[in-house]
Amino acid sequence: MTAVRKYPVLAALVLGAAFMVLPFVVVLMNAVKSPEEYSSDGPLSMPDGVYLDGLTDFWERVDFGQKLWNSVLISGSVALLAVVLSVLSAYAIGIGRIRGRPYVLAFFVLANMLPQESLVYPIYYLSKEAGLYDTRLSVVIVFTVVQSAFGTYLLSSVLGGFPREVIEAARIDGATKWQVLWRVVVPVSRPTIGVLMVLFFIWTWNEFLLPLVMLVSDDNQTVSVALGVLQGQRDMDATMTNAAALLGVLPAIAFFLIFQRTLTRGIAVGAVK
Repeated sequence: MTAVRKYPVLAALVLGAAFMVLPFVVVLMNAVKSPEEYSSDGPLSMPDGVYLDGLTDFWERVDFGQKLWNSVLISGSVALLAVVLSVLSAYAIGIGRIRGRPYVLAFFVLANMLPQESLVYPIYYLSKEAGLYDTRLSVVIVFTVVQSAFGTYLLSSVLGGFPREVIEAARIDGATKWQVLWRVVVPVSRPTIGVLMVLFFIWTWNEFLLPLVMLVSDDNQTVSVALGVLQGQRDMDATMTNAAALLGVLPAIAFFLIFQRTLTRGIAVGAVK
């Protein structure tokens, strides 16, 4: 009690971390239980052993390897393409100082505020007309545009305060606009770009509505769509449900942990600036 009074901020952080980790721990425990053990002891009991049949059954039932590859391919492509598009757009807005800059930024803010439900029918119709319906490419294109709207808004604010002296010095040395961008602006902005790439990957990985509408074939579905469709089509026991949730969230957690240092460095640099 004394420690809580002495370090209230630390206590709040520990409590918040506990609340965030607790659901994952519960899912992990129930994913390795047998259905009989879950029924008799309840969801909060510790497992007596490791029961992996729920994980293997779910993997085989939904062809999880294919769904995992689809999600990695779509999320990785969107993260990379959206970052490149954001950098190019923000360079023109933040450093190029195009005319009507406030209105252009307002347009990107408006694009971020649009709910996905309002985009479903136009995107569905356009993909049908373009022959891209039920292809992974259609989802990559849509989310690249959606994510780059946020990335352009954020990066244009960052590049708007970029030191003009550095750019002028590079131009005096004979650097072209492309060389200024890729050899000066991008290396200096790498922490912010890294943060955007991590966020774009995780956001795209967790998307459900648009992939559900756009990817109807079983071979093209993502992990999040496979989880939702399977829940609606077939009955699953509680342990298999938790196994499905565990397999669905583990890749995103792994990606976040791998690039945690990049995310932390980018946030720290932004705070210092």
